[in-house]
Amino acid sequence: MGKLRYPFLNLGTVNYKFAPLLKDAAARVIDSGRYVGGSENESFEQELAVFTGTEYAVGVSNGLDALRLIFKAYIEIGRLAPGDEIIVPSNTYIASVLAVTDCGLIPIFVEPDSRTLNMDTAKLADAISAKTKAILTVHLYGRPCYDEQLAAVATRNGLLIVEDNAQAIGADARYKSKKGTTRTGSLGNAAAYSFYPTKNLGALGDAGAVTTDDVELAMTVRALANYGCDRRYHNIYEGYNCRLDPIQAAFLRVKLPYLKEETSHRRTLAEIYNSSIANPYVIKPKLEAGCVWHQYVLLCETRDGLATYLKNNGVGTDVNYPVPPHLQPCYKRFSNLSLPIAESLATRVLSIPVSSCTSPDDARAIAEIVNAYCE
Repeated sequence: MGKLRYPFLNLGTVNYKFAPLLKDAAARVIDSGRYVGGSENESFEQELAVFTGTEYAVGVSNGLDALRLIFKAYIEIGRLAPGDEIIVPSNTYIASVLAVTDCGLIPIFVEPDSRTLNMDTAKLADAISAKTKAILTVHLYGRPCYDEQLAAVATRNGLLIVEDNAQAIGADARYKSKKGTTRTGSLGNAAAYSFYPTKNLGALGDAGAVTTDDVELAMTVRALANYGCDRRYHNIYEGYNCRLDPIQAAFLRVKLPYLKEETSHRRTLAEIYNSSIANPYVIKPKLEAGCVWHQYVLLCETRDGLATYLKNNGVGTDVNYPVPPHLQPCYKRFSNLSLPIAESLATRVLSIPVSSCTSPDDARAIAEIVNAYCE
């Protein structure tokens, strides 16, 4: 079969309109002679902090490292200790869990709401024990996972709230945080970002960031990411090399001002899909104003059949994610857990095109193709 008429994602197409600006940014870094740290990183961090409504942003190497550094920093400053329990959703991408276990912390899985696909906050209270110290809330597929129940459980139990904001930069929650903000990345105590090329704000390689209002946490994350140094050749922590490359910072500075436009486009596509898809074999995602639609995820009992049918009709798809973390080979110790909702969703989720590669007319055509599917 030849090239798909409606590709799921083409990064060349995504970045084509930015190409002249990206080339200028690359030349600026090359000409600067500064290839680790420097003004590009500092400017991007300032611009990201303003965008998210936080006091501090620290650029790091990728989204997984952003999460790892947050948990490691909390251990270093005495807010967490190895063996503490961290609440995580059972249907997240494995990076969320890897960051927890890598720091010697214990993930406690909470099942998702099968309608929103986010962690079911009504189940949080039952998951809390004396060892629970934090909630890792994942804004999966670009939909905020933060509400009154989550905030109340965290407050009542003195828990940290760490946001995995890898898929939801620019999203708005329906419920305000203590500081009165609604934008994801500023709702909890700290947030992690991934700027992997496929994200709504994507670099041209790996990149990530941490945002927070906590100066001690920000300073600790920055030191840990730079070999544990607070100054040159003075290592106060057993750190890592997890710094953001300045060329990626420069690329992200080019694209950040266009993120609102990207979000608006994705919301338009989601509205078209929601108003046009009417297939009894398919469940559409819940439409919410604050979602930034990193993925538009359908549920179908015959997911693989639908995926094959769409491919045969020129529509690219993806599965996010086919295996929940507790069933991955590296986590055999969790394989006996009973997490039926996550396991069921993993067999039914199917993402259809929702990026700048897809036009509104494309979305209408894709909806018609979906509507013609029969099990």
